[in-house]
Amino acid sequence: MAHESPVSAPPGVPSAPPPSGPVTALRLAAAVAGALPAVVLRLAGLHPAPVTGMLLFGLGVLAAALLLMWAAETARADISGPLALAVLAFVAVLPEYAVDLWFAYAAGTRPEYAAYAAANMTGANRLLVGVGWPMVALAAWAAARRRGIDPGITLREHRRIDTAFLGVAAVVAFVMPLTRRISWPLSVVLIAWYAYYLFRVGRCGASDEEELVGVPARLARQPRRRRVATTVLVFVAAAGVVFACAEPFATSLVKAGGALGIDRFLLVQWLAPLASEAPELIVAVVFAWRLRADDGLGALLSSKVNQWTLLIASLPLAHLAGGGGAALPLIERQVDEVLLTAAQTVLAVVLLLDLRFLPWKAALLLVLFALQFALPGESARLLLSWVYLAMAAPVLALRLRELPPTARALAGRIEGDPH
Repeated sequence: MAHESPVSAPPGVPSAPPPSGPVTALRLAAAVAGALPAVVLRLAGLHPAPVTGMLLFGLGVLAAALLLMWAAETARADISGPLALAVLAFVAVLPEYAVDLWFAYAAGTRPEYAAYAAANMTGANRLLVGVGWPMVALAAWAAARRRGIDPGITLREHRRIDTAFLGVAAVVAFVMPLTRRISWPLSVVLIAWYAYYLFRVGRCGASDEEELVGVPARLARQPRRRRVATTVLVFVAAAGVVFACAEPFATSLVKAGGALGIDRFLLVQWLAPLASEAPELIVAVVFAWRLRADDGLGALLSSKVNQWTLLIASLPLAHLAGGGGAALPLIERQVDEVLLTAAQTVLAVVLLLDLRFLPWKAALLLVLFALQFALPGESARLLLSWVYLAMAAPVLALRLRELPPTARALAGRIEGDPH
């Protein structure tokens, strides 16, 4: 019986040699080793001290997120186009969904956990824009300076789909602070909006084949059947780790806050999203460093769309499944946090209307993000929300000519891709 011979590099796989087999195996083994202690603790039913549990289960979430990212990137050898980017961006942030949905589910019987669900969601969204986008811009600037080319990031025309859908979702999101809850009708609207987003990017004919790097590049060069089997195996294993670690990691975060004397809300809002989204941020930065900044920022933009629609929409459903009502209530602090996140999203969309992400735009988002830590308190969050909106207004006034092509992206008409 003939053996299946290796195939040539599929679309998106670099022609340059990927990491060697031993190096790839070592990286995979390191990721598995990072997840192993958490899995063993979970299967044995052991409950370590809060701080220890936070570290071990957090490491498990981080390792699983890395495996998910590798599996998602490898799958791009067989799935191409903007739809693949949207679906794989969702896969990459599954750990974030698992942790946040567990908080919402627990809030059904423990109302105090509703605050943690909102904190995790707003933290993940603000971290993605306030830190992730500037990181990509910084890597792109460094790479461009090294080559002596334009340091700005120019997005392809079909990225208007992402900015258009995110812009509408950002406006709709102001319903949450106004009503002081995340209701099931809003969930229906946002789920339908995300489904339409997938439909639109699925109909987009633009090519979006990224150059794979690192472990995914090595895995993608396997014969197709072996590649698909490996991808499925890694994905299933990583998903199992995520769902095994989500509940104990979330619980340990809350308990560790009390043990360490740190605000539990802040731990849930920043540490958990940082652990779950770190691999995606790293991959986006790597693409920017390799002069593929459009792909790096495009992946983070797609992640922002799914987190600002589907993630929000899932919270009331998880709350209802956990024994709570059909709406997730927001108390004063969460109202301010959601308002601030919505305002940040509005400014981010306005800055991308011209499909150019210049260094000054990245610096602006990063500085405003950092200000929330320098100016803590409810009044500061409210003031910062108005600052975001006040800055968005003049930028929008200068970009009014970009609104018609962006609106046409919603209806399915995309102008020629400049690339």
